[in-house]
Amino acid sequence: MDEMALLRRAGSEFERRLTSVTPDQLSRPSPCEEWTVRDLISHVVGESIMSVRLLHGADAEETVFGLDGDILGADAPAAFATAASAEYAAFKESGAMERTVQHPAMDMPGAQLLGFRIGGLTLHAWDLARGCGDDEALNPVLVEAVWAQLSPMTPFIAQTGVFGTGPSGKVGQDAPLQVRLLDLTGRRPG
Repeated sequence: MDEMALLRRAGSEFERRLTSVTPDQLSRPSPCEEWTVRDLISHVVGESIMSVRLLHGADAEETVFGLDGDILGADAPAAFATAASAEYAAFKESGAMERTVQHPAMDMPGAQLLGFRIGGLTLHAWDLARGCGDDEALNPVLVEAVWAQLSPMTPFIAQTGVFGTGPSGKVGQDAPLQVRLLDLTGRRPG
């Protein structure tokens, strides 16, 4: 499956859960430390907005401008749908994959940013499901793709500061791939 199809599928994984979030669930804690479900949704929408800005030439500082306020408004699913659609269109633009973007973490090619977004949407779909008590099973194709991207980072993934404490060391190679991926990224699904 090509990367653009994976991006669309990852967005669908997140959106499927988002559309069933009720107003009373927005204040629940998410698995992401110190974030409520609403904070998590806002983060995901903000990352999509950032990707568009990066792909259109914004520098690291410009990409985060205005994203610390209320970017969801009264309709979080609509905010996500708008941001995800714009993100998909930006990645489809000619030269987007080869373009170097000035991400706040580091400069990278658009293709690497796309991989980050596929991983972020997939993992945050699980976070959203966990926070709301929804179906936590992720699409196996996405799990395989994100695992392939992140598993080479196993020895140092905790040092990135993005994936919590990283792997627990308690999940064996015989565990289901989704469980291994979640554990690798600091999530404790058990």
